[in-house]
Amino acid sequence: MRIAFYAPLKAPTHATPSGDRRVARLLMQALSLAGHEVELASDFRSYEGRGDPARQAELRRMGEEISAILVNRYREKPPQLWFTYHLYYKAPDWLGPSVAKALRIPYVVAEASHAAKRAEGPWALGHEAVTAALRMAARVFCLSRDDEASLAPLVGRERIAFLPPFLDPAVYRFKKEEHRPSLSKQLLLPDSEPWIVVAAMMRERDKLSSYRLLAKVLSRVGDLPWRLLVAGDGPARGAVEAAFDPLKDRVKFLGALEEDALAGLYAACDLCVWPGVNEAFGMALLEAQAAGLPVVSSALRGIPDVVADGRTGLLAPSLDEAALAERVRALLVDPEKRSAMGREAARFVAEARSVEHAARRLQTLP
Repeated sequence: MRIAFYAPLKAPTHATPSGDRRVARLLMQALSLAGHEVELASDFRSYEGRGDPARQAELRRMGEEISAILVNRYREKPPQLWFTYHLYYKAPDWLGPSVAKALRIPYVVAEASHAAKRAEGPWALGHEAVTAALRMAARVFCLSRDDEASLAPLVGRERIAFLPPFLDPAVYRFKKEEHRPSLSKQLLLPDSEPWIVVAAMMRERDKLSSYRLLAKVLSRVGDLPWRLLVAGDGPARGAVEAAFDPLKDRVKFLGALEEDALAGLYAACDLCVWPGVNEAFGMALLEAQAAGLPVVSSALRGIPDVVADGRTGLLAPSLDEAALAERVRALLVDPEKRSAMGREAARFVAEARSVEHAARRLQTLP
């Protein structure tokens, strides 16, 4: 099947790395593995984050112009399906619905959120567009079960399918002995202590809140030996480093890492800890597990779809500092449990959260 793919929030070709760009690329890879011919329809970004109705109206107008161009381009050899990734009120799809209608092809969405409270206010135009797009969608793939409840009244459960987050586990199949000795020497880290890894961008609001909570959690296990390795960078780096100032002798900030270097870092470490404040599902948690690391996080939003509590990691029932610290302590003091959970984490990703597994789910489309 020929598929026109589009990501209104951030195209897979966008210059800035992010989890959203990563998932868009993975979806294109999974669709190709499923036997479909996938073409990026446009890199037009519809995101408007300030709540400016005039700017949203301008983006809608631009979308209408691009849609007309696409319809003309596709008229001789139209795609057989339009596939949009990540739809929400700040980044509505101004292209897919009109192109799909004009060409009379099915319209499919993967990952969408719908908040009725946005029907009024500064993003009302984007909310209205998302509502209309979801109503015409032949299928809506939810990457998190957390989204299903809000979408079901609008879409109908019969058109909703669960597509759990996934990645290519082959990227993370490194052995600890291939990376730990060199990192230990390079960073002057004791090999005998457990290494905790975090991989997250350093942005204001939710990411910064997670970093600050992590610093408090780790302070509660300061009586135990451990080191923290942080992969990430961004405009809030100063605030992140300040949060860890009381623990600075135990923390190494490595900056943003390319995929290969990040995979090697995961392999060298023993445990991944990330509170996950308002995290949609957490691709970094999936990456860590693919590398054979157990995870400590919170059982909120889509994280339970990524981490199997008690099997591949330990999830606190809420963003509770003491509960998270208790779970970190349980794994720091028990290397055998860490290893067993790490092995199970790698098996879980390979069997149930791989790009091949996603491709099988995407083989049959409307």
